[in-house]
Amino acid sequence: MKRIYPAIVLCFLLSSITAFAQGKSNKNIGKIRVTGKVIEQDTKQPLEFATVTIQTTANETINGGLTNAKGEYDINVPVGTYNIKFDFISFKSISITNKEIKSNINLGTTAMEPDATILNEVEIVAERSTVDIKLDKRVYNVGKDMIVKGGSVSDVLDNVPSISVDVEGNVSLRGNESVTILIDGRPSTLAGSNVAEVLRVLPADSVKKVEVITNPSARYDAEGGGGIINIVLRKGKANGFNGSIVASTGYPDNHGITANLNYRSDSYNLFSNIGYNYRSSPGNFSTDSEYFDEEGNTTRFVNERRDYERKRNGLNASFGMDLFLNKSTTWTNSFSIRNNKSDNPTDTYYDYYLADRTFDETRYRFNLEDRERDNYRFSSRLTKKFNEDGHKLDLDISLAKNENEENANIDDIVIGTTTPDTDNVYQRTFNDEDEDRVLLQADYVLPFSEGNQFEAGYRGSFTDLLTDSKTQNLESNTWVIDPNFTSILDYKEHVNAVYAQYGFKTGKFSFLMGLRWEDSNIDVNLLNDNNYNNKRYNNFFPSAFVTYEFSEGTSANISYSRRINRPRGWFINPFSSLSSNINIFTGNPNLDPSMTDAIDLGFLKKWDQVTLSGSAYVNITNDTFQFVRRESGEFFTQVVDGEDIVNDNNEVIEIIGGEDVRTPIILTSPINLAKQYRYGFEFDVNYTPYRWWKLNSNFNFYRNEIDGDYVYTNFLGEVITQNFDNTNYSWFTRLNSKVNFPLGIDWQLNSRYSGPRKNAQSSYKGIFSANTAISKDILNERATLSLNVSDIFNSRKRKLDNTLPQVNSYTEMQWRERQITLSFTYRFNTKKNDRGRGNQQGGGDDGYMGK
Repeated sequence: MKRIYPAIVLCFLLSSITAFAQGKSNKNIGKIRVTGKVIEQDTKQPLEFATVTIQTTANETINGGLTNAKGEYDINVPVGTYNIKFDFISFKSISITNKEIKSNINLGTTAMEPDATILNEVEIVAERSTVDIKLDKRVYNVGKDMIVKGGSVSDVLDNVPSISVDVEGNVSLRGNESVTILIDGRPSTLAGSNVAEVLRVLPADSVKKVEVITNPSARYDAEGGGGIINIVLRKGKANGFNGSIVASTGYPDNHGITANLNYRSDSYNLFSNIGYNYRSSPGNFSTDSEYFDEEGNTTRFVNERRDYERKRNGLNASFGMDLFLNKSTTWTNSFSIRNNKSDNPTDTYYDYYLADRTFDETRYRFNLEDRERDNYRFSSRLTKKFNEDGHKLDLDISLAKNENEENANIDDIVIGTTTPDTDNVYQRTFNDEDEDRVLLQADYVLPFSEGNQFEAGYRGSFTDLLTDSKTQNLESNTWVIDPNFTSILDYKEHVNAVYAQYGFKTGKFSFLMGLRWEDSNIDVNLLNDNNYNNKRYNNFFPSAFVTYEFSEGTSANISYSRRINRPRGWFINPFSSLSSNINIFTGNPNLDPSMTDAIDLGFLKKWDQVTLSGSAYVNITNDTFQFVRRESGEFFTQVVDGEDIVNDNNEVIEIIGGEDVRTPIILTSPINLAKQYRYGFEFDVNYTPYRWWKLNSNFNFYRNEIDGDYVYTNFLGEVITQNFDNTNYSWFTRLNSKVNFPLGIDWQLNSRYSGPRKNAQSSYKGIFSANTAISKDILNERATLSLNVSDIFNSRKRKLDNTLPQVNSYTEMQWRERQITLSFTYRFNTKKNDRGRGNQQGGGDDGYMGK
């Protein structure tokens, strides 16, 4: 089944495009040929992909087609009288009415004139600020961002102000990782999966814009204490056939091709997006640890070095159709599929030293992990517009099936020692996830008068996830299950929500007040331990927004909302990551949701060349999630010195005497702490000193305060208490520069610095990184060639110091090394400037299944 779905998608896509390129079939079409040629009036050059539509005098479409590379068309119709229409994006339409056709006819050469109104509109939109600020969200148009060409959605997000993507791919908004990520208004991935992994395999070239909602209103899903990020994909809006193809290659291996192809008529719109990519993302990790006894004396040193070589390939495809049932009703159906595979070989070396720094031994740990993820989704939406004033009803349903399979073989052996060691370890792990998700939603909007509007709706989210994880150890040539690292997690999350909100305007004030109610029924069942846990709760989520417009281009607003962050995925899965045998991550199935009260105070001012927006914010979270490192109470034991007993083959089978040297095993897992206070402010500045030079900068400063104690019982039954009271200040800034040179050459440079920060256990160093890109328009602006370099100085590394009662460590991690990518973009029936305005996606501005 996994192999059949991609074939079905590909065949459907190709057959659809072919059918429309050749003209719509009709059983009544005769053999009379209508031929001709379409050219551009000014240059006399042929127009390829111009749309020729033949309709009856009652405007019923009989047949149609697209011009070829010579601008020629050849269409079959029966005898009759027709209206013939010629369309090409950014050109004035031409119509021939009441044309009687009795025999083969050549209509000659049709010269199309550029539409100055449309071209001016395109230019204005292309030159405007990439930031569109609305009452309850900000929209960032990806547009002509060269730096992300050939990259992933993760690269797109990392280039958006207010959003940060750390070296491990984790996404945060204003430094807060409790953020909900949607794609076309719907949850981005299966609940059991790592969102960062999914974002890395989706191509950047499929993204139109990113909507950032730092303080969502009652209309939106209450999930995400830090806010909502909605990634809107491309879909054609212009009539006829249009789209683009992007091919890219790079080093380390980064190869892919993405096609956005669309066909639109007066009665329907076909849209498709398909892409394949292969990427290798080498990275590295190191930790230097010093261990102490209870008296504070050093017992030993361990240096851990890890090299990653992540190889991924994936097919991402979606296609669908908008049916315009009448002028006020649209029915949209779409299907998408993602198949992604990866091989992740990891080499880890442990150098062990005694307390006096004398070398003891080196252990080599090889982890060969292979992973395959499949996602299938069907979505259907019916939109009824009762009038042109915004009175409408949206009905949505989305069905998703997600499968994830991960297997790993681990060899842990001694490769260098002063005393032979027989404790080689061989393990293998299996992790299978299967998720079914259903989303139902209804949204109703009723405007009363200008500036006054009532909204109400329902949303039901029903998720069933089964995760089967196990670890086996090789003992006496037999694979034996390790119960400490084996679990079967059955997770069910059923959430029903209703909301209502009312917005009105009086004078220069605008108000939006809303209330949302959610009923949550969650089962977290560990089947292997017969541990069943039901969490049933319901909550009210109020929101309020007030905006005051001082003058045109100058406004201020204040807002409040209440949010929830439900733990899921690897946060609650007790299955452990075994990339290291002394530093182990494990989820916590006992996590409770956290609740956040958020207040934002914003300001916007526009001048001729400068746009300044700023905000101050306060987030207060109860039962906040916090990752903690703790000593498990277990040890990795090695024997040094002593007398070796060997067999006839001179193999060490036993060591008599000697000394046991024990290295504590450290566990990292998430917990609920008492309370977190986050205060901060940020500024965005868009400055255009000249028409050919644009600057954008973003600055964010925040104070993070955590209060709470963590009490736990380790593996040996000992009760341990850790105090996590901590106050931390941090900041990050970003600068982006775009220069338009003559001859169609553009150059872009962006840089970013994340300041140092700390918590109760760790102290993080600052990180600086820079990216650059240059592009050249070719083929009469129908194509663009781009070269970009990500992380120019290879400096994007996480560096931190960790402190525990009996362990101090220093860690460096680089998830991905410097990347160089060359990309080629070709546009069909679309001029370069149209990239800023032409593609709307259902589920974009107001189309949220994530509400």
